[in-house]
Amino acid sequence: QVQLVESGGGLVQTGGSLRLSCTASGRTFTSYAMGWFRQAPGKEREFAAAISWSGGNTYYPDSMRGRFTISRDNAKNTVYLQMNSLKPEDTAVYYCAAAGGPRFYTGTNYRLKRSYDYWGQGTQVTVSS
Repeated sequence: QVQLVESGGGLVQTGGSLRLSCTASGRTFTSYAMGWFRQAPGKEREFAAAISWSGGNTYYPDSMRGRFTISRDNAKNTVYLQMNSLKPEDTAVYYCAAAGGPRFYTGTNYRLKRSYDYWGQGTQVTVSS
């Protein structure tokens, strides 16, 4: 079992930045690839970023590449999402998730919610125009 707790959300103006953190407890953090997803009101939860267990590989959707950066500190059991040049359409609840199985590394499965085994409760990000 892995428990994930997100923090760092808040209200920011258009063009601003935020850094989200997700701290894991429970099983060995390096056993898991990690991902960030987001869900805006009335919309499906969508993939935002992912990172391999070592941090050596990162993945982004085209819409967020260049503005979002995912990283991890395995010594602190924490994964981060640095978000720059924020837009009102980035407003959403942001969730971190942990993927313990090999499915994550197959093709583009890192984009899929079903590739992840554990989820945090989410942190709200609101970007004002």
